[in-house]
Amino acid sequence: MYNWCSLLAAFLLTQRVGYAQRQEMVMMQYFEGRMSQLEDRLARCDRDMQNYEQKLYDLSKEVRGRLDALNVFKAEVKSQMESAVMRVERVERELEYLETEGPKQPCVEIDEALLEQQVKEEQQKKKVQINLGTDCNMALSAVKSLKIVKRAGDANGSWLKDPSKGSGKVYFFSGSKNSTFLEFTSMKNFTEGNFSQAARRVQLPFPWQGTGHAVYNGFLYYHRADTANEILKVHIRNLTVSDRTLLQGAGRMPAYSLSPHTFIDLAVDELGLWAIHADSDFGGNLVLTKLDKGSLGVEHTWDTPCKSRDAEGAFVICGTLYVVYNSRYGGRSTVQCMYDVHDTIHSEDTPLLFFPKRYATHSSMHYHPKEKLLYSWDEGYQTVYKLETKKKNKVPSI
Repeated sequence: MYNWCSLLAAFLLTQRVGYAQRQEMVMMQYFEGRMSQLEDRLARCDRDMQNYEQKLYDLSKEVRGRLDALNVFKAEVKSQMESAVMRVERVERELEYLETEGPKQPCVEIDEALLEQQVKEEQQKKKVQINLGTDCNMALSAVKSLKIVKRAGDANGSWLKDPSKGSGKVYFFSGSKNSTFLEFTSMKNFTEGNFSQAARRVQLPFPWQGTGHAVYNGFLYYHRADTANEILKVHIRNLTVSDRTLLQGAGRMPAYSLSPHTFIDLAVDELGLWAIHADSDFGGNLVLTKLDKGSLGVEHTWDTPCKSRDAEGAFVICGTLYVVYNSRYGGRSTVQCMYDVHDTIHSEDTPLLFFPKRYATHSSMHYHPKEKLLYSWDEGYQTVYKLETKKKNKVPSI
């Protein structure tokens, strides 16, 4: 009897243990299924978060891009407004001057021929005004000697000196677009072997483009990069923008076809500051503009017969524009076109002026009115040409 009871108890115990194991297996399978579902949900949540973060990043990037574009547009509008205000003020001053100086004229009908004659007289007065106070009756008669001063920097660039009294500093611009340049205290300092350590590296508030820079009386004049036609005047010592202007008609094509990086070429001569650019509306011919070096206001503009095609550079001497031409394959540079704002010499009456025999191309040419030298950049070589001048009425004709 005892054995049967023991067997029955063992059987019941075995059944209970088996039932508990099955229950445990069912519970484990249930928990594993729930954990798998939670893991899937977490994975989907993680993917959704990644997609949301990517969309948020793309949106913020687009917003930043639009804000940058808006800031550029805002700066351009501000520059245009400032230029417009300056022009309006200048016109108002001129009108006030005319009202005070001239007698009031009655309202009468003016014949077109008479009006055209008056316009010509005013243009003639402009030519006379540019010559007032300056004894400048010199013209280029020959390009004499060539001196290679140094080889440094990129294939394109410009180097120049400040022609104002008491300044012997040399300014070095390597490349066709940057926001820095080098300042050397003297020519000796520039030609020394330890090139980079001998210079002061200047960081401008806005980058420059092209090679048509000009320096006068401690100010740098240059074409602001990434703008069509904005010219800045920056004080070299304290690096503040003293003035700016938009040169109407410039920026749509390079000033010289052989120097495609330069859209505005600034020049200094005995009469002051000039700007040279090519106008597509004028058949690609060069346009010469006289600028006030103090306010950058436009004093007068001349449409010249000189072509920008096959031109590599130009410079101004005593109000006469000399355009230098070459071949795109490199050759001997020649002055083939000139334009005198005083209308005393003409290209067709003047023989071609050849540069010393050196077969290369120039990316910049800067005339120094005090030294009568031409500072040029010749495929990475910094060269100097000595110029010979004569009085305009003594320049030989063809």
